[in-house]
Amino acid sequence: MALAQILVVDDEPLIRETLAEFLEQEHYAVRTCGSGEEAVAAIKQSPFDIVLCDVNLPGIDGLEVLERISKISPETFLLLITAYATVETAIEAFHKGASDYLMKPIILHEVLEKIRRLMRQRALMQENQLLRRELHRETETREMIVGTSPAMRATYDLARKVGPTPSTVLILGESGTGKELLARAVHRFASGTNDHPFLAINCADANADRTDVFLHAGSGTVFLDEIGELPLSTQTKLLRTIEQKEIFPTGAKQPQPIRARILAATNKDLTKEVDAGRFRNDLFYRLNVVTLKLPPLRDRREDIPELAGYLLAKHARATNKRITGIDRNAMLILLGCPWKGNIRELDNALQRAVIFSDGPLIRVGDLPPDMTPQLDDPFTIDSLNEAVDRFEKLHIERILRQSPDKREAANRLGIGISSLYRKIEQLGIEG
Repeated sequence: MALAQILVVDDEPLIRETLAEFLEQEHYAVRTCGSGEEAVAAIKQSPFDIVLCDVNLPGIDGLEVLERISKISPETFLLLITAYATVETAIEAFHKGASDYLMKPIILHEVLEKIRRLMRQRALMQENQLLRRELHRETETREMIVGTSPAMRATYDLARKVGPTPSTVLILGESGTGKELLARAVHRFASGTNDHPFLAINCADANADRTDVFLHAGSGTVFLDEIGELPLSTQTKLLRTIEQKEIFPTGAKQPQPIRARILAATNKDLTKEVDAGRFRNDLFYRLNVVTLKLPPLRDRREDIPELAGYLLAKHARATNKRITGIDRNAMLILLGCPWKGNIRELDNALQRAVIFSDGPLIRVGDLPPDMTPQLDDPFTIDSLNEAVDRFEKLHIERILRQSPDKREAANRLGIGISSLYRKIEQLGIEG
């Protein structure tokens, strides 16, 4: 793999080709241009880490090229090549975006040293950005795992047990259920503090192949979100990282050991992904040492009042509005909605409600107009007998969907086949 993408811009073929050949031997990916116009067009087509550009060029000169490139690609380092270095030229070059300059005749080992220094600077900048972003997220989203339903208590208790161990953990759950929050909880349980970094990588992003993140995490945690989206080529690298506990950092010729713990999450069924050939079987078993499952919000509706109260307080603080709660009718709607987007959808709905509410209570009119409770939901009524009938109907319908054979369904329900037929007729269950 190339250490960096470098563009060499010089109108002298000998200098251009000599630099390109030398840098390619040092494992850099090199492209050359003979004019400033060609260089500007190249930088528009694809990104470069470093541009080496001569000052004296036909057409637009090197200083103009530097100025244009710094606007098109601010993250690109610019090295100016000049035969006549004056204080005025240097000041103008740095003003227009140059990172350093080279004097002619060019000394190759000096070129290499300057490039290596700039790439070390790039790595440090990326690490600082990563850590700043993480600090921002920690400060902005001090979210808690809220909920005391049996399913959540069981999941949280297991997270507490696995936290202090070095085990790899796979977190499963639909989108919006709070998988990253659970990963952060496991991370906190590891030491009881947040002293070590927690670095999250979204595997669906184009830059997910970031091996350096394992070094930046130190003894902390690397959280690989949406692991099911990782390309097969990157899966192979990750497998080696987990098995060997080492990586090849960018620019390194020798592997470096890593200490970071790996947590992964997905909303996909990885066993089906393995069967379809989209996910490596050996990587799946390496990740699946301990599995934590987050239930969808519709399966833990008893947690909705507590969740809603927590999220409401968060948005009321953010908007500086005096909103103290949710009235009964609005809460009944919240309890009855299917919540296909889970906690994220509930969070968005309450954020909108806070914006539109005059307070002090959130009312039905403050909720999104398309929110519709699920028909026959037991949570939307007070009558115990009717709620039991509704729950019984929903439960039997779910079992019948999973087991269309009625004898098998009756066995799962723990009732006789005649009792099942009687329930189907009494509750108006179709099929």
